[in-house]
Amino acid sequence: MQYLLIITVSLFFSAATFSSTQECISINLKKLEREFDGKIGLYAINTNNNEVIAYRANAHFPIQSTYKLIGVSALLHKSENDKDLLDQKIHYSKKDLNHWHPITGQQVPKGMSLEELAEAAISYSDNTAANLITNILGGPESVTHFAHSIGNKSFQVIHYEGELNSNPNIQQDSSTPKDMAISLQKLALGNVLTTAHKALLVNWMVNDTVGYKKIRAGVPIGWIVADKTGSGDYGVANDIGILWSPTCKPIVLAIYTVRNKSNAKIRDDIVASITSITLNEFEKNDSCFKALLS
Repeated sequence: MQYLLIITVSLFFSAATFSSTQECISINLKKLEREFDGKIGLYAINTNNNEVIAYRANAHFPIQSTYKLIGVSALLHKSENDKDLLDQKIHYSKKDLNHWHPITGQQVPKGMSLEELAEAAISYSDNTAANLITNILGGPESVTHFAHSIGNKSFQVIHYEGELNSNPNIQQDSSTPKDMAISLQKLALGNVLTTAHKALLVNWMVNDTVGYKKIRAGVPIGWIVADKTGSGDYGVANDIGILWSPTCKPIVLAIYTVRNKSNAKIRDDIVASITSITLNEFEKNDSCFKALLS
């Protein structure tokens, strides 16, 4: 009887703690939504204790360049049955260049291998690189098919990079924070990709050159972040990433934000604030983070 009582009290405490965490998140994120006149989506997984923090986790958000994570992963997955695929040289012309082409724009005369394009798409968010990869895969519908094959059923992309829809009222080129976070966990930490390809993907994400104002701005000094950002009209500011502290297991984080006006300013600082709020909540229920952050 005493043993059963202890178990019952423990379960009650865990449920109460979870409820308190979700309540704190809701209060803080609703306040942020009012501040920047928009909508926030969050799904975070603490792999130390499998605690999940969620807010509008099943709502559709414009994904913008976080799409590149799925596209590049689809290429890496395909290359596992075609050992020469990543070495394949892709030639293109200036007519193929999208408006954001920091790497592909420099390599028009000689072309780039698919591996080089994949790195450019992730580390530099090069739109042209992503579109050339998408063409090799068979178009946006092929990337959508890959997302569905790993369990991301909400993922739906019909346009190429540079043309992706940002309107939050249209469920095109969108997915949910929950599905994108779980997809990232499967791709970077799971067994969808080989160990070698996971290492490539994570390394490219660690070397992200455009995300320093988003998730990275909300983590403590000394943490390592591997992320893929996305931005667009309606003030879209997204970031999905894996966060490694110096001593604890990683956190998987997907943050999606969109504002109510098409010409709204992009607020990267909101993503950084959401990151900080989420980590503070995880600290309350995790002895590893308590010791680390205290």
